[in-house]
Amino acid sequence: MQQHNVLILDFGSQYTQLIARRVRELNIYCEIHPYNNPPKNASEFKAVILSGSPNSVRGENVLHPDLSEIRGKKPVLAVCYGAQYLAHFSGGKVAPSNTREYGRANLSFIKNDEVFFENISEGSQVWMSHSDTIKELPTNGVRLASTADVENAAYKIEGEETYAIQFHPEVYHSSDGKQLLENFLVKIAGVAQTWTADSFVESTVAAIQKQVGNDKVVLGLSGGVDSTVAAVLLHKAIGKNLYCIFVNNGLLRKNEFDSVLAQYEGMGLNVKGVDASERFLTALAGLVDPEKKRKAIGNAFIEVFDDEAHQIKDVTWLAQGTIYPDVIESVSVNGGPSATIKSHHNVGGLPDFMKLKIVEPLKMIFKDEVRRVGASMGLDPDLLGRHPFPGPGLAIRILSDITPEKVRILQEVDAIFINGLREDGLYDSVWQAGAMLLPVNSVGVMGDERTYEKVVALRAVESTDGMTADWVNLPYEFLQKTSNKIINQVKGVNRVVYDISSKPPATIEWE
Repeated sequence: MQQHNVLILDFGSQYTQLIARRVRELNIYCEIHPYNNPPKNASEFKAVILSGSPNSVRGENVLHPDLSEIRGKKPVLAVCYGAQYLAHFSGGKVAPSNTREYGRANLSFIKNDEVFFENISEGSQVWMSHSDTIKELPTNGVRLASTADVENAAYKIEGEETYAIQFHPEVYHSSDGKQLLENFLVKIAGVAQTWTADSFVESTVAAIQKQVGNDKVVLGLSGGVDSTVAAVLLHKAIGKNLYCIFVNNGLLRKNEFDSVLAQYEGMGLNVKGVDASERFLTALAGLVDPEKKRKAIGNAFIEVFDDEAHQIKDVTWLAQGTIYPDVIESVSVNGGPSATIKSHHNVGGLPDFMKLKIVEPLKMIFKDEVRRVGASMGLDPDLLGRHPFPGPGLAIRILSDITPEKVRILQEVDAIFINGLREDGLYDSVWQAGAMLLPVNSVGVMGDERTYEKVVALRAVESTDGMTADWVNLPYEFLQKTSNKIINQVKGVNRVVYDISSKPPATIEWE
């Protein structure tokens, strides 16, 4: 039985997922739900956190949560918009701030003997991000902390376990943010810190056994961390009733089909490798638009997967390696789909003709938690440390139409880059790396001859979950060596560039 410990009501803040990650780091289970669509079992949660929001409580688009079942009945922590909402609609006053309160600030006053601020001292750095400020506290409000510019940086409401702050404890820049969350959740709300990788494995295996019973399950393996951890969890639960299919779409990295199959052989999984390269390349012929490429790959995968699944007698379940950010991103605060930056290949399921029920053992955990779960089950650290690789593979790293020759060029370039990162001990300090084949030819000179050949861009980023990312400052010596190798060894390339864009505003992949 999963522990319904902390409910996070999302008002659209860019930091809401960070709140959840910080809570999970305290070994406490939490779930994010839109403020206007809370879960039916809200009464089972032991504490509630109200997130920030880009909206203003003074504007026309005020987000009104129904707190009748929560406030005064459960411990509540209101962050930023939540704090202003409680003040504005409960007898206090919110007004525009004279100076936009954004960035680092320091606590200049903390009320004595408050459990909420235990082990946090004056001068502690916090992160502000708001243009309104609380001028007057709500009825029964008691000021708990201030900064030089924000008098009511934190307050509580007497007579209930309701706390509110105008800063973001979840961001890295709030130096005692984790301590504050621990004070609220553990010391005030009394939430047990029992959410661990081992407990997740135990409860998930039991849940899969209950959900699936003796039915057969088919899973599409990609060689990546998510699908592999999902496969091992399912294997633990249902053993030989799990059938794994690993499809070569012709857009994998160099030699990846054979090496991944060999890796799975040693794990005791029931895996079938299917080489459908020609089918995918035929489906992609002539397509340039990234969304059309994704759809063509998705459709071809479904056809191949369906052919293979039909060869397994009486299969009733499809397993997917969907993880929590995919789920959150596909549900917006307003209950509808969020802005589609690009299609997720997992969320949304399969066409009706497959008639399979879905099982998603990882859908409530984040990427770093997936790795911890894999480690607790004894998976190879090299496999768990693998960089993410896009579902559509190299198709979205070739910024033009797809041909076998372009795939060959990019596979060679990618292999030199990734192997070089490994050889120089840089691989593990990078979250994701890859090469893009640009739709550009440039003039070069090789020997005494003029060339007119392809340009490739190398990309390496650091991140924890892919939501935001910074480019990695790789050593010049490494970039120089890698560029020389690519130009000398890969026929068809005469220029190498390095991408120094962060996400946002750029995305990690180019398409």
